Amino acid sequence: MAPSAMSRWTQSLSEARPVSYWLDDPGRPAPEPALTGRTTCDLLVVGGGYSGLWTALIAKERDPSRDVVLVEGREVGWAASGRNGGFCAASLTHGLSNGLTRWPDEIHTLERLGARNLDAIEETVARHSIDCDFERTGEIDVATEPYQAEELRAWYDEIGARGLAEGIEFLDADAVREQVDSPTFLAGLYDRRGVAMLNPARLAWGLKRACLDLGVRVYEHTPALTLRQYGAGMSVRTPYGAVRARRVALGTNVFPSLVRRVRAYTVPVYDYALMTEPLTDEQLDSIGWKNRQGLGDSANQFHYFRLSSDNRVLWGGYDAIYPYGGRVRAEYDDRPETYARLAGHFFTCFPQLEGVRFTHAWGGAIDTCSRFSAFFGTAHAGRVAYAAGYTGLGVGATRFGAEVMLDLLAGERTERTELEMVRSKPLPFPPEPFAWAGVALTKWSLARADAHEGRRNLWLRTMDRLGLGFDS
Repeated sequence: MAPSAMSRWTQSLSEARPVSYWLDDPGRPAPEPALTGRTTCDLLVVGGGYSGLWTALIAKERDPSRDVVLVEGREVGWAASGRNGGFCAASLTHGLSNGLTRWPDEIHTLERLGARNLDAIEETVARHSIDCDFERTGEIDVATEPYQAEELRAWYDEIGARGLAEGIEFLDADAVREQVDSPTFLAGLYDRRGVAMLNPARLAWGLKRACLDLGVRVYEHTPALTLRQYGAGMSVRTPYGAVRARRVALGTNVFPSLVRRVRAYTVPVYDYALMTEPLTDEQLDSIGWKNRQGLGDSANQFHYFRLSSDNRVLWGGYDAIYPYGGRVRAEYDDRPETYARLAGHFFTCFPQLEGVRFTHAWGGAIDTCSRFSAFFGTAHAGRVAYAAGYTGLGVGATRFGAEVMLDLLAGERTERTELEMVRSKPLPFPPEPFAWAGVALTKWSLARADAHEGRRNLWLRTMDRLGLGFDS
């Protein structure tokens, strides 16, 4: 990248605020008061992101008489749930390819359950009048290299032969550029029904309001500090009090689990995004983005991008940063070198938009596990359930995970709990310095594969055979 080009592109960042566009909202609700003193309940939910909110909401919908308490360490939706791209996918397995590789015998069941889960999210948004700009637009995976176009065509043929291509269409170069016009687009796979676009922070805030309306007691600025058995139930200590509960559901995801043995299964990965100023009608026409689909490219180091309700472009991904030691810290949320790289990639994709400025640039941590999709379990003789490891595709899948946790806490055998995906665990990450060295080698190998027509070296092929990897 020439210095003059870098200077031209980074000028677009001069006024970008280092805060999530979604959270920078004048309609952001005031937090609920913190818990002070002691209380008891039937179900305690720890975590006020999607995982915890869906669990609390569905628990009350299943049994309105159940006394449910939700505690959140800061404010509802402040972490990954308020910082993601707003892609709400039907897939429960971080995409069909990952699911087919890991659970081929139950992939049709997983796809059916995922489609039903996305329908249920859409129905919940409508029933509770959640103003989150929910749009069932679909998503296009685009090829930007000739070998990627060939791989997309071969993949489309494969899933068609397996009966998994319903609602999916292969687009050649002309067809994909008819949908969205970038000189870099060579082909695409258009999933017309399997992905919705939404405002992620407003979804979280809407779920919070729905929980409160149903009688869930929500306490914000109330971190859960310890978890221990107490008689026939559990006790969780908070800074100013404690909660005694018959059952506990943990939706803490990227943050250290109160069940210590779960911690080795996830590591934090920092992902970053930019948001442009609103496009003019002329700018929008120049890229022909008529149907408002989400998009993502097909590289190992991939970008995701979509339009907001006011026609801004969110552009994120590519860098996936693992901090040594797996620490989650606020200073990692801001990374100017990544913003500059993303800006350059944005204008390469859409040279028609040169001169557009970015208003927001932000990052945040994602809980990544070695199999790229959620895992589940119980502790303390079934009194505690957890779900974690969504790896960047949790906007939709967390609702399914909430149902799994509630099934497990009830001791029920359901179609969900009988899944191999639910009954199995990913391989844990090794301790440091091996985790950091392994991630660094994997990232280098993925970048090398992108530069060499997707050819995977011995390290990546070995990781593939072991079912291991690193992704956001």
